Amino acid sequence: MDLAALAELPLTYSEVGATAAAELPAGYEHQHAERQIGTGDQRFEQAADAVMHWGMQRGSGLRVQASSEVVVVDAIVVVRMGFLPAPCRVVYVIDEPDIRGFGYGTLPGHPERGEERFVVRRDPATSAVFGEVTAFSRPAAWWSKAGGPVVRVAQRVIAQRYLRAV
Repeated sequence: MDLAALAELPLTYSEVGATAAAELPAGYEHQHAERQIGTGDQRFEQAADAVMHWGMQRGSGLRVQASSEVVVVDAIVVVRMGFLPAPCRVVYVIDEPDIRGFGYGTLPGHPERGEERFVVRRDPATSAVFGEVTAFSRPAAWWSKAGGPVVRVAQRVIAQRYLRAV
């Protein structure tokens, strides 16, 4: 896909940045997955570096075409599972001492409408490091609407693959 042309397109949903909020917007399917992926500063830095270089996506088996090797606001990324393209734009980046990651939103051509957040966080009290994936979405393509429960199961499986990837 032409990343420059995708950069000109609007996002396909209005609740931009909502995965950073405590409550996800109504009218969408919600998903949250997290798991402890290690402990300590070195593990946190390693996982954060992976997330900020599309490591969750690449490590989960998706093909990644991105306008930037490092995640930055407004970067365009097309992830593919097989023949299926899923174009997105990075809408925010988190770079704090104990949490790093980003959120991206769907562009036209994505089978869903919504946003997904990918972060690693460190618990300062225990040094435990966690990977987290949070999303809200609803079908944008006729076949994703028709696939209903199967699509939701696939999204949960991919979220677990993202977490294993870091």
